[in-house]
Amino acid sequence: MKFDLPRGMTRFAMLAMAAALLAACGTSTVVRSPAEPGKGSAASVGRPGATVVVQQGETLYSIARRNGVAVEDIARWNGLKPPYTIYPGQRLALGQAGGAHGATAPTRTVVAPKPATPATSPAAPTPAPPSSGFSWRWPAQGVLLDTYVAGNNTRQGIDIGGTSGQAVTAAADGVVVYSGAGLVGYGELIIIKHNEQWLSAYGHNRKRLVSEGQSVKAGQQIAEMGRTGTDREKLHFEIRYNGKPVDPLLYLPKK
Repeated sequence: MKFDLPRGMTRFAMLAMAAALLAACGTSTVVRSPAEPGKGSAASVGRPGATVVVQQGETLYSIARRNGVAVEDIARWNGLKPPYTIYPGQRLALGQAGGAHGATAPTRTVVAPKPATPATSPAAPTPAPPSSGFSWRWPAQGVLLDTYVAGNNTRQGIDIGGTSGQAVTAAADGVVVYSGAGLVGYGELIIIKHNEQWLSAYGHNRKRLVSEGQSVKAGQQIAEMGRTGTDREKLHFEIRYNGKPVDPLLYLPKK
């Protein structure tokens, strides 16, 4: 499958897209969208049924301001959490599902008789991770230094330790949508788009061997391992589904 980059895309636009695709890692610079003063409340429903598609270089703040809604409201309607990562092509709701009827109703306190034996609710099962529909490969050989931690902005992927110049390979077929060193904390970074939902990111390389718009195959060398933006030779690897990080170890082959 081939993904073409938009014509006339500037370097600045590509950097803005990469920043939108990836949330902060360590000391990475990201856009954090504060709530607009005096706007938004828990009862705000916006424009139920209305949506907007994210364009290159846009942030949640710019979309909220253009559509006359508060940042915290549009984040709530779409289930986004700080640092409010969005990506090009993502569709955002501009109102609360169900409209005004979806607002929280006043709570009434009802005193129920105490049961003789406390009821124990079964633990909710852990939801299965989304399926990508294709196979993933390890992007490098080496020792696993750090693992993914859900909700931790400094642990959004895994770190694989190795040696300087060691091969870094594409984890799956796709097209390179970013190749540069403009995001502080990632060093020499490559981002590959595999389809409309799935991305992978490869950071701290010594040398990048592919350019933006280039199609790559799973297992193809795309970089040389290095220590740019970090304290030792290692690869920082992320997998993202609809712009949100997922645990790479749930998708990579078991070792």
